[in-house]
Parts: sequence; structure tokens; C-alpha cells
Amino acid sequence: MTDLDRGTAPGSAHRWGQGRRRLLLGAGMLVFPALTAVAMSGTVSGWAAVAGYAVVAVFCLCYALTAVALERGRRHWIKPLLAAMTVLFLAALPFAHADAFFLATVVVSAVAVLWREHAARVVTAATLAALLVPWAVRPWHSGPGGFQALALLFTALTCGAFAEIAATNQQLVAARAEVARLASEAERDRIARDLHDLLGHSLTAITVKSRLAQRLADRDRDHAVAEMAAVETLSRQALSDVRAAVTGYREVTLGGELARARELLRAAGVVADLPTAADAVGPEHRELFGWVLREGITNAVRHARAARCSVELTATSVEIRDDGVGGTGDGSAVSRTGRGGTADGKGLTGLRERVAAAGGTVEAGPLAPRGWRLLVTVPPGRPDTPHEGTT
Repeated sequence: MTDLDRGTAPGSAHRWGQGRRRLLLGAGMLVFPALTAVAMSGTVSGWAAVAGYAVVAVFCLCYALTAVALERGRRHWIKPLLAAMTVLFLAALPFAHADAFFLATVVVSAVAVLWREHAARVVTAATLAALLVPWAVRPWHSGPGGFQALALLFTALTCGAFAEIAATNQQLVAARAEVARLASEAERDRIARDLHDLLGHSLTAITVKSRLAQRLADRDRDHAVAEMAAVETLSRQALSDVRAAVTGYREVTLGGELARARELLRAAGVVADLPTAADAVGPEHRELFGWVLREGITNAVRHARAARCSVELTATSVEIRDDGVGGTGDGSAVSRTGRGGTADGKGLTGLRERVAAAGGTVEAGPLAPRGWRLLVTVPPGRPDTPHEGTT
């Protein structure tokens, strides 16, 4: 069960993982000073025993201060405290003999946790010292410190492994937070792109039909009323599109976009040369080509001031041409909002993203002597994935 399953706040879980749990687990290391203190009862007595116990007590105090420093993030305390603990370990050797190396186990384990890059050298050296020093000091009347060396080695390795696991968990938490952030940004980008593409078309159609209804109001009232009814229908459709875009469930079909394009061009007074059907395009490309058609026709009506607009469909391409502003006699670009030759508008940028996800290419630019062309080509036989990477 995770912290979230238990209802624990993420910040509280982080503090527990970083401080309190480490402090609790670190308390188990106090068993080694206890072993050293017990061993002194068999090696020294009287004032020597008192001095030995005092050394162990101060060692435990330094260890507790080290734990507090880690809990409070005061890392500048740690090196001086570990140095003091090392001196106390050396001071305990005359009293506890080989069992003083239990104190060294605590110091070496701390190094394995806090400075993992030096852990191998420190653990190796300390293990060899724990093994050989009791044998080399003849007055102690003991052989190699095998038990102390094994305790030091395996405890340090266990603590080092724990530190690695803790670091990995921190990285996983950070990676999960980054994935969540990127997913949130991708979803915002998807909604922004879809709203632009959906509302750009719908609002352009509403604007065109409203102007047409105004012009017809005086001379053909019935026709004007019909156009305003169409405006109401478009408004309801726009609202539905917005809801679908926000929830991620929206469907664009090539056949539906051809019908909308024909109606929008008629309302704008533009002669439409459109295919009567979308049979030439395979099912795998129809949604993408629907988005292309929506963007191209919307731009032609909104910016081109064209008299004619044509659409040509093939199995792997869709081309939209108009004879409006956008090109001069020499073919150079004329500034047209959303259609400029030097910078893409938001609609064209979003369209390039959709087409790139399908492995296709976008060509957009002016025609000579005037006009504009939008050509999208996709590889044959590859299904388009216009929403890939955005949902």
C-alpha cells in the first residue's frame, strides 16, 4: 500500500522517507556500541572500565548528534562528528580490544551511506583492520578478528545497499513528478490546438453567415431567417466541439468536413470546386485529412478574400488552392495573418504537428500570380495518428 493509498500527504511521505524512517532505522546501529560496552566487562575493571564506558557513552552521543544533523539537513556537522567518533573508536581499543571494532562498524556504515563513492575503499580498509589488528596486537591474546570483520563488512554493505535503494526511490519519485508535469503540458497543448482548430472553423462560419443574414434581411427575409437558424446550429455545434475537445473525445470526418467546407464557401460567396466524395482516401487517413481541410478552408475564408477555392484529394495527399491574396506576380509571400510566408500561425503550427505524427509533410505558400496553396502528403499505407503524443 502506498502513502497515497493510506491518505498520507505527499510532503509528509517525503519527510518520512528522508528523515524519520532513516532515523528509526539508524537507531538499530546502537546495538554495536552496546556490544562494545558488554565486551569491556571481560577485559577491564575499576576505573579503566569507567573510562571505557565513558568513551562508549560519548560515542553514542556523537552518533545521536549525527542522526539529528541528518534529520535537520545540517550536513556541515557530519564530518566533524564522524571524525570525533573515529577518535573515540581508537580510544576504545585499549579497553575493548577487538570488540572496539564494533564502533568502527558504525562509522564505516555512515561513510557507506553518505559518501558512496568512497565506500569501497573505506569498507575494504576497515574490514582488513578488524581482521588483522587483533592478531597483530599480541597482548590481547586473540587471533584474527573474524567475527568483527564480518559484522563490519556485511553491516556496511547492507547500509550502502539501503542508501542506493533510497536514492533510486527518490529518483523514481522525481521521474514520476516529471512525467506528470509533461503529461499535463501535453494535455494543455492538445486542448489549445483542438480548440483553435475547432473554434476557428466554427466561429468563422458563424461570422460569415451572420454577415450574409444582415445583407439579406431587407430583401429576402426568409433566406436571412434560414441563415440565422444555421448560425444557431453552428453555435450549438461549436459548444459540442468545445466539450468534446476538453474531454478528449471528438471526431472529425473527411466527409463531414467536405460538407461543411461547401456550405462555408457558399455563405462566403466563394466558388467551391470540391470533391463530391472522399472515397479516394483510405480510412486510415480520413481523420487527418479532415483536420487539414478544416484548417485550409477556414484560412481561405478568413484571410484570402478569394473568389474561388478548390480541393483535390488522392489516397496520400490533400491539396487546397485559392485565388485570394497570398502571392504576387513573382511568387513572393504577402503578409496574411495565419498564412505569412515567414512565420506560421497557430493553426498551421498545430497542423504541422498532426501531420508530423503521421509521418507526413506540409507545404504551404503563395502561388503566382496570386493565391495560396496548402499541400499535405502522407506515406502510403501508414495509418495517421493525429493525436499521438498529445493525449
